[in-house]
Amino acid sequence: MSDTLQLAKDLISIASVTPNDKGCQRLMTDRLKKVGFEIDDLKFGKVDNFWAKHGNNTPVFVFAGHTDVVPVGSNWKTDPFEPTVVDGMLYGRGTADMKGSLAAMITATERFVTDFPDHKGSIGYLITSDEEGPAIDGTVKVCEYLNNKGQNVDYCLVGEPSSTNQLGDVMKNGRRGSLNGSLTLIGKQGHIAYPHLANNPIHLLAPALNGLIAEVWDEGNEYFPKTSFQVSNIHSGTGVTNVIPGAVEIMFNFRYSSESTHEGLQKRVEDILDTHGLEYKIDWNHSGYPFLTPKGDLVSACMQAVKTVKDIDSELSTSGGTSDGRFIAPILNAQVVELGPLNATIHQVDECVSVQDLEDLSEIYYQILKNILA
Repeated sequence: MSDTLQLAKDLISIASVTPNDKGCQRLMTDRLKKVGFEIDDLKFGKVDNFWAKHGNNTPVFVFAGHTDVVPVGSNWKTDPFEPTVVDGMLYGRGTADMKGSLAAMITATERFVTDFPDHKGSIGYLITSDEEGPAIDGTVKVCEYLNNKGQNVDYCLVGEPSSTNQLGDVMKNGRRGSLNGSLTLIGKQGHIAYPHLANNPIHLLAPALNGLIAEVWDEGNEYFPKTSFQVSNIHSGTGVTNVIPGAVEIMFNFRYSSESTHEGLQKRVEDILDTHGLEYKIDWNHSGYPFLTPKGDLVSACMQAVKTVKDIDSELSTSGGTSDGRFIAPILNAQVVELGPLNATIHQVDECVSVQDLEDLSEIYYQILKNILA
């Protein structure tokens, strides 16, 4: 059994359902200590995190990731915390998201610092157990800690599962921002047979909602698709057929490009509602800024590594949800790329990753280290 596969199995066998690390990080830090890393164990609230560093010079290249996993669900073919290889696939919760990546990072790093003990720059690790949960006491707190102590980060590779059809075919060089809104529109409750004595909030909402849906928020750009507005929930009524409701509640989300700001989107939504003369209240929750790493040193190093190992040209993408890159890029002013295994089974029953992909991913990470620090 290869070192990468064994470490992946060791990590997967720990039931570290968010936000509980349960010893995963100790497995990682024990190995990093053996090759000369200095470790800062950082606990914020109930969340375990660590910062590790090898070297004291620039540029600073950081591996970032998380040891927590989502709940397992039911009806797995194998025990989700007893990693099992079947037909060349490693099954278990966290194989793809993202304990397989963590194992590949460690083995690539061990090999690199052995082969290049006097490498230029520094290697860092920024690891949390709070990525799959609220993400309050995890990466964002570690980034603030590093910022406060004056620790710069030049390049950061997040091991999120970015690949689509084969390892390395897609890497994320940015993510859209995320803005949530919860709108309550006020009407007047009444008898359905006497509409002139009531004011139906659903009817009031319809033209305003149509305006929000039809609005072109921006046109996107070379890296981002246009900003998307989507309604996720609508609730109104008492559950009977003869009462006009007194209010309607809707929840919606913007996934927005770098052409917009969350402040600007909030104002435009409220302007549209005000145009229709509505009585309403709205609560906003901004959960992530957009970030972008244009083509440059980090992107080139990653693309070259994938080409060397897999002989394919990676596609740059900013699609998908959010990741902890949304904290690392703005707080630490770092170039950030996400590159990891296939995402086809993440958060699913029977999550799995190819054993060969784990080996190749370790080699890709090793080549990236060489491209930047050798």
